[in-house]
Amino acid sequence: MLIRLLRPYLRAYARPVVLVVVLLIAQTVANLYLPNLNADIINFGITKGDVGYIWRTGAVMLGITVVLGVVAIAAVYWASRTAMGVGRDLRAAVFEQVQDFSAREMNELGTASLITRNTNDVQQVQLFVQLALTVMVIAPIMSVGGVIMAVGENATLSLLVVVVVPILALIIGTILRIAVPLFRSMQGKIDRINQVLREQIMGVRVVRAFVRTGYEQDRFATANQSLTATALSVNRLFAVALPAILAVMNLTSVAVLWFGGHLVGGGSMPIGNLTAFLQYIIQVLWAVMMAVMIAIQLPRASASAERLHQVLVLRPAVTEPPRPAALAPGGGMVAFDGVSFGYPGGEHPVLRDLTFELVPGQTTAIIGGTGAGKTTLLSCIPRFFDVNQGTVRLDGIDIRELEREELWHRIGLVPQTAYLFSGTVATNLRFARHDATDLELWRALEVAQAQDFVEQMAGGLDAPIDQGGTNVSGGQRQRLAIARALVKRPAVYLFDDCFSALDAGTDARLRAALVDETRGRTVVMVSQRVSTIRGADRILVLDDGALVGSGGHDELVESCPVYREIVASQLGSEAAA
Repeated sequence: MLIRLLRPYLRAYARPVVLVVVLLIAQTVANLYLPNLNADIINFGITKGDVGYIWRTGAVMLGITVVLGVVAIAAVYWASRTAMGVGRDLRAAVFEQVQDFSAREMNELGTASLITRNTNDVQQVQLFVQLALTVMVIAPIMSVGGVIMAVGENATLSLLVVVVVPILALIIGTILRIAVPLFRSMQGKIDRINQVLREQIMGVRVVRAFVRTGYEQDRFATANQSLTATALSVNRLFAVALPAILAVMNLTSVAVLWFGGHLVGGGSMPIGNLTAFLQYIIQVLWAVMMAVMIAIQLPRASASAERLHQVLVLRPAVTEPPRPAALAPGGGMVAFDGVSFGYPGGEHPVLRDLTFELVPGQTTAIIGGTGAGKTTLLSCIPRFFDVNQGTVRLDGIDIRELEREELWHRIGLVPQTAYLFSGTVATNLRFARHDATDLELWRALEVAQAQDFVEQMAGGLDAPIDQGGTNVSGGQRQRLAIARALVKRPAVYLFDDCFSALDAGTDARLRAALVDETRGRTVVMVSQRVSTIRGADRILVLDDGALVGSGGHDELVESCPVYREIVASQLGSEAAA
């Protein structure tokens, strides 16, 4: 899975990869040549007392070492650039993929998991690429070349390699077999700890209000302890494995000196060749140690690659049409024709056989009890998810035949939970239309009844806004979100219960100002308050996902028991009568 994930991203870095491989091959060959020169110094220089030979050969070794340093620096530089580039491209690919996800995919994977995948998982794969372009290239060349050179020094003594390599292979194989499931489990537990931490940060006010700090601390401690236990299991594994490998390496050196000493004493092997042989054996064993480094990183990188691949191959339920239709300018007629929708895994549909039209120039209000499907109905219009049955049309065209960006350009949405981005008042309003003038921003603020408090903020339009709008009140957030939609000047306005934090006076003034500002456009207003929607041109009443009433306020009081019950609960039985 790891190679399958990396192949298309490494293809863009083919030239740097080839350069790194060439540099590392040159570096490894030079490293293999140095012990041979060292043996010559001992055999022909020291033993014979030829100082000139020692200086000449030593100068060659020094020159090779300097070149090796330059080559190593260049190789690490290009390997690092390639690894960082692959990490950047992977993060961008995951981010772009998530941008296309509908609510269904977001719920399936989870926000915390997506954050972990685009940070920690990409980092693990990036680190593996770094090691692969350095260690993985050097290790096989060093090990094979070292064995060949060792055999050249003494074939009999080289039989030690036949004993040592299978032992090391057994240790590495055991590490891999145990470590892969542990690393896969660790990534899942990182997801869990991110999820718990994110919930506690986002819901800190609720936690404190209900005196649940201790409970949340215990919940975090449980997730933290679970991750810690898995991490300790991994560390214990390598705490045993690495000393075992070092022990094998040291015992091999002792064996080389023991048996080699007898060969030197018997005159069948020069002392310089024994020194070179020992260096070659150490190079082979260090190559094995480098392979262990890969063995340590490979399981975690493989687990991360699987998680990233899951995101990248997940096909969004909401997709672009192969041949998008074109919308004419203006318009704004929205039609529901036999629409039904149910969330995956739900026992019953949330919307059932809805048929109605939303007409430009009219304000249509939607009301109903909690869970009646009001927000879900509104979410069908910008195509946050596709309906299971029926059709939603914009100006006579099925919205599934439109490019989503073109559809979104026609819609101004004020969500149920007003969200502001970190920046300023102006940057938040221009989120809807980046080329809006200051005059247009003030006009939108005036209509949204936000002009007064923005003028009082230090900086006015340049006043800072914290992430989520936490430095302004709930009512101010709602009014700024409404102003943002007004700046866009869309054909269809969707107000999803965005007046709930406003007092009655502000609510009335805002709705009165909206009449002129949205004239000739389609306005859909979801609300729980009868006082907010009673002046709408038409009111749609939902009950358990079905349309049970449609008409004006007075008409529905007469004909719709569900609406009459809502009016009675809010305005009293006399108003309902």
